[in-house]
Amino acid sequence: MKLLRVGTAGAERPALLDHDGTLRDLSGIVPDIDGDLLADASALARVRAAAETPGLLPALDATGLRIGPPLGRIGKIVCIGLNYHDHAAETGAAIPDEPILFFKAPDTVVGPDDTVLVPRGSRKTDWEVELAVVIGRTARYLGSAEEGLAHVAGYATAHDVSEREFQIERGGTWDKGKNCETFNPLGPWLVTADEVDDPQALPLRLWVNGELKQNGTTAEQIFPVGEVVRYLSHFMTLYPGDIINTGTPAGVAMGQPEPKPYLKAGDVVELEVEGLGRQRQELKDA
Repeated sequence: MKLLRVGTAGAERPALLDHDGTLRDLSGIVPDIDGDLLADASALARVRAAAETPGLLPALDATGLRIGPPLGRIGKIVCIGLNYHDHAAETGAAIPDEPILFFKAPDTVVGPDDTVLVPRGSRKTDWEVELAVVIGRTARYLGSAEEGLAHVAGYATAHDVSEREFQIERGGTWDKGKNCETFNPLGPWLVTADEVDDPQALPLRLWVNGELKQNGTTAEQIFPVGEVVRYLSHFMTLYPGDIINTGTPAGVAMGQPEPKPYLKAGDVVELEVEGLGRQRQELKDA
């Protein structure tokens, strides 16, 4: 299923994109797309049954309708740094022995086509297309990558916007350059795990002002999805509605020759993970 949330920011309602590409209202079936729904097998079964019953779910007019983040009441966002062989190479970094972790606050999440704000004082705002993993079952001390995959509810396209000077040159951890407002566009859809045959075979692409900048595949991940979930479960409990941003392939501004083409107000970024939907953001000054 392709689950999404539509409407004005803070007042989104649950919806579904059916097999014919028609947007369907789910608000009569479930209150929201969130961790409670993803953890409730019977509720998900009701959604599937409703989706397969002709005429049961009202169609929504998508004209002018904002698409919000596909997940509400996000618990935490755990991010994996330097998780692609080609991205590590372009930045001159050594291949990590274990996953590099940092966090993004849930309030960085915006819709897939919402405005992204360049922070005040920023000189090095950068782009990163990523596969986002959404947890559907509580994960603690998992024993295998296969168990890790079994705890995934679905997948989404994410944009891990980053300010490199804040991240690297201002002391402390990476979090300074990762948690500026609007720095985690998500969606348009949450695609349930049963519709993603292999999370390690997904092409990812990103364009800036129409120019292709990133063109990679999750096959390049150093630590694959199942292993990332297993690993994280030994350092923290993962709950339904938690998100994992799994890293970005080569092609970020930081990895380009000088002068590096960092983002500025007026730029337009488009990105997609194949099968998980496309985003488009115009950048403006904060």
